[in-house]
Amino acid sequence: MQYPSHSPVNFLGLPDQFSDFQASQALILPVPYEATTSYKGGTKYGPEAIIHASTQVELYDQTLGLEPAIQWGIHTLPTLALDLTSQLSAIIGIAEAVAEASSYGKLLGVLGGEHSISVGVAQGLRSSYTDFVVVQLDAHADLRDSYEGSPLSHACMARRVSEHHEIMQLGIRSLDVSEAEFLADCQGRVRCHNADVMRVNRTYLDELVRFVSGKYVFLTMDVDVFDPSIMPSTGTPEPGGLGWYDVLEIIQRIVDNGNVIAFDCVELSPIPGLHAPDFTVAKLIYKLISAVLYKNHKTAS
Repeated sequence: MQYPSHSPVNFLGLPDQFSDFQASQALILPVPYEATTSYKGGTKYGPEAIIHASTQVELYDQTLGLEPAIQWGIHTLPTLALDLTSQLSAIIGIAEAVAEASSYGKLLGVLGGEHSISVGVAQGLRSSYTDFVVVQLDAHADLRDSYEGSPLSHACMARRVSEHHEIMQLGIRSLDVSEAEFLADCQGRVRCHNADVMRVNRTYLDELVRFVSGKYVFLTMDVDVFDPSIMPSTGTPEPGGLGWYDVLEIIQRIVDNGNVIAFDCVELSPIPGLHAPDFTVAKLIYKLISAVLYKNHKTAS
C-alpha cells in the first residue's frame, strides 16, 4: 500500500537503507536523563529536540564533498528508559547500555540529557576500551566532589571521570574555589583551559594535539561551551563562550590526531519556538560524525 508518509523518526530522518543497524558505522543513543539540574531544567527534552531538528540538516558536507550519512550510515537506537529510583541506578543503566552499544566497534554518539550521563558513558566504554582520554568542551569545570548532597550531580561529572581517565577541558569560564584547589593538586590529571586565555593564546590547540595523539578519545560536549548569543537554550549559560568555528577547529584537531571512539552532547534545554539552537546542536553532531567516519574510511583504505 502506497501513501505519503513522514520521514523516519531517527537522527537526520534517514530512510531504512541508510540507517540499518548492521550497515551503519555510527550509532546514536538518546538518553533523556535529568535529575540534578540546578538552574533551568528541560535537558530531558534535549535528545528529542536534537533528533527533530536534525531532519532539516543537509546531508551533503561541503568540506568533505560527499554525504557521509548516505556513504556510511547512521543508526538511531531506541531511547533509553532508565531506572530512576536513584541516581546511581540511572548511571548504571547508562553504563550497561553504552557497554553493549560500544561492543560493536561503531562510533557511538550519546544524546543527553544532563551532563552527569557522561559518568555512565565513560564507565560503559571501559568494557570495550581498556584506556582512553577524555576531552571536555564546557563552560563549567564540573569538578566538585559533591554538589547539593550528590557525588553524581552534573557538577561532579569531571571529578568522577577523572578518577579513571585524564581529561583536557576547553572553554571553561566558571568554577568554585574547591574546583580550583583540586586543579592545583591533581598533578595534571585534569588540564583546564579557560575561555578568556584561549581567546588570546591559541597554544591550547598544540597541547590538545599532543594530548590526543595516537589515543582513543571520548569527547564530551556540553552545549554551554558556546557563547549564549548563539546557544541560549541551556540551563546554566555563561557569557564569553566559544564560537561555531572555534568548536569545529577543536573537533577537527581531535579527529585528525586521535581516535574518537564515542562522544556525547548534553545540556540542551530547548526553548519552545526557538529552533535555531536545536538545529545548531544537530548540525554540530553531524559535522563530528562526518569527520570521524571520513577519517576512519581513509585510514582503512
